[in-house]
Amino acid sequence: MAARSEYPLGTFCWVDLATTDQQGAKSFYADVLGWNYQDVPTDMGTTYSLATLDSSQVTAIYPMPPSQEGAPPHWVSYVSVDNADDAAKRAADLGGKLLMEPADVMTAGRMAVIQDPAGAAVAVWEAKDHFGAALVNQHGTLCWNELMTRDTEVATSFYCGLFGWKSEPFGDNYTVFMNGDRPAGGMLLLEDEMEPLSPNWSVYFYVDDCDAIQQRALNHGGAVHMPPKDYPEVGRGCLLGDPQGGIFAVIKLLNPPD
Repeated sequence: MAARSEYPLGTFCWVDLATTDQQGAKSFYADVLGWNYQDVPTDMGTTYSLATLDSSQVTAIYPMPPSQEGAPPHWVSYVSVDNADDAAKRAADLGGKLLMEPADVMTAGRMAVIQDPAGAAVAVWEAKDHFGAALVNQHGTLCWNELMTRDTEVATSFYCGLFGWKSEPFGDNYTVFMNGDRPAGGMLLLEDEMEPLSPNWSVYFYVDDCDAIQQRALNHGGAVHMPPKDYPEVGRGCLLGDPQGGIFAVIKLLNPPD
């Protein structure tokens, strides 16, 4: 069990889903990945549904805010930083765009949402009461974050400048971002045949059986955007969609990290 009580700076620490149908999404992911929920009232009059496994917080689902009306449901990835305001300023200096100015999230922490120069959005998280996911790298929990971009050179420069990451090639067309001596995330070039997909940070949930999860997603109204595929020396994964349109990946890793 990969329990967490803190995250090093520059590490993906949390993901959550903004959706057009909170109850429908909660039901889908409960059926597919086994999540339970703790509904927490927010200061905006909505509910933030914390998803749990083994009583540990692993992610969350919340209603799309009015400012994002018309946008499709989407997963948001958060990187741990020591100061959200400084990270936001650094992102702007590197050519990024602030989609959400630094703001406190009640007593949980302080965050900002940034769009990189190639169009993908990522959040930075300055932890206070909430450090991030308490459980990772086991069935139904976050195990990887992957940037899909149309400009790998621009993206590499931006993220290495923002978080101090280093980039390392992996195979012929993949890049791994290193945070010190540990992988922080991956990067994949969006090819022409992936045209419907926009630049984004994709979330991967670890599963015990990729093919079974694909079928379970279909049985509960989901979609398959990429069927199960073997990745040599990595594992077997697929790209799925929930009934509201949120896209996520699942993977059975050959050697899940601690």
